[in-house]
Amino acid sequence: MGKQAKPRALADSEAKSVLRNLRVSPQKLNLVAAMIRGMDVNKALATLTFSRRRIAIDVKKALQSAIANAENNHSLDVDRLFVKEAHVGKAIVMKRFKARARGRGARILKPFSHLTIIVGERGDQ
Repeated sequence: MGKQAKPRALADSEAKSVLRNLRVSPQKLNLVAAMIRGMDVNKALATLTFSRRRIAIDVKKALQSAIANAENNHSLDVDRLFVKEAHVGKAIVMKRFKARARGRGARILKPFSHLTIIVGERGDQ
């Protein structure tokens, strides 16, 4: 018997890559994700390559993974791909403390993030 197969959540002209538990705050990661939203993948890769932000390296890897998924798993044309969605989610937050004067302590929050990149094929070319 077995379980029914779950229907595919994405359209046939889309592919996805998910990067979980990145050690950066969602606010900072969203700045990098906003840079590439809606761009063609070649232009987005060039933008991430020359970005000065540390997390841009990991975002570039996730984008390359989404491109590879589109090409190998869904037989999409790489030259017609664009970044359809790039959204950031909140993950765990490690809580630490730093000793302060007069026996007090200050909380330090070390947030983690999730990144989802969906690439789609343009139909107008």
